[in-house]
Amino acid sequence: MKLSICTDVMADLSFTEMLDKCVALGVEGIEMTGGGWSRGPHFRADELLADKGLLTSKLAEISARGLEIAALNCSANPLDPGAMGARHLKEMKDTIRLAGEIGVKKIVTMSGLPEAAPGDTVPNWLVYTKSWPDEMPERDRYQWEDRAFPLWHDLVTHAGACGVEKIALENFSAMLVWNPETLFRLRDEVGPVVGMNLDPSHLMWMGADPIASARALGDAIHHVHGKDTRIERGLSDVNGLLETKEVTDVVNRAWNYVAVGAGHDLKWWKEFFSVVGMLGYNGWVSLEMEDFTMSTEAGIQSSIDALKATIIR
Repeated sequence: MKLSICTDVMADLSFTEMLDKCVALGVEGIEMTGGGWSRGPHFRADELLADKGLLTSKLAEISARGLEIAALNCSANPLDPGAMGARHLKEMKDTIRLAGEIGVKKIVTMSGLPEAAPGDTVPNWLVYTKSWPDEMPERDRYQWEDRAFPLWHDLVTHAGACGVEKIALENFSAMLVWNPETLFRLRDEVGPVVGMNLDPSHLMWMGADPIASARALGDAIHHVHGKDTRIERGLSDVNGLLETKEVTDVVNRAWNYVAVGAGHDLKWWKEFFSVVGMLGYNGWVSLEMEDFTMSTEAGIQSSIDALKATIIR
């Protein structure tokens, strides 16, 4: 396995400063974030597709520092029923096109989440029972069969035409694909180009065991994010783990995204990477830094140190 970092955390740096920071951190690759919800300015697909000179110069700067592009990331909701969905879908397709042009074989994204019924104007994450009320089975069928399956058949075809071999879907909340079971529901329909960006931090707060999840996924693991979650003692016992407070309200939340090692110890992380490697994954592990309990600099460095000590080389 090789260590990379999601560049979104360095969105305030210039492109050159961001690359130099990556070198100083000792990572081998960069997961270039751009499009969708990303605020990272460094590698926007539409900009680079329109300006091949700029693309060439940026690729040269990456290569000159001995860095590799681990993946292109476009975290988005292409199934949103409004204008955002149309924009995100275009940006996902542009990201796939850009990846194909520069020889990157993998993109990281999200499955998306549609509305629950025709005419609805907002996405609806249906994670309560499908047995009641009576219309729930039809809402579930509509989201998957009428909305998700056609879109993802089209995206998989587009990826094949562009030479992109893997689409890694993050198991993020408020998405149709949020765990192994839902990943396989989509993958069984559209094929093995679609796999999971296994992010253990989300599974942790959902109550799953990411090590067991990895075993269930097997060769459907297309990418791995190094990101930790801490269940906050005392708070989760009162209100449970469905947390709607702002991510910056760390002192009052039942759980928080934290630097790697600040939620689960290094022994746990060694076992996680050992199992992932045992199952055949020998690709990139990308740090995604979203710890608001400490400074960004401290969180990045702490996480990098933990990942260097635990990933399987």
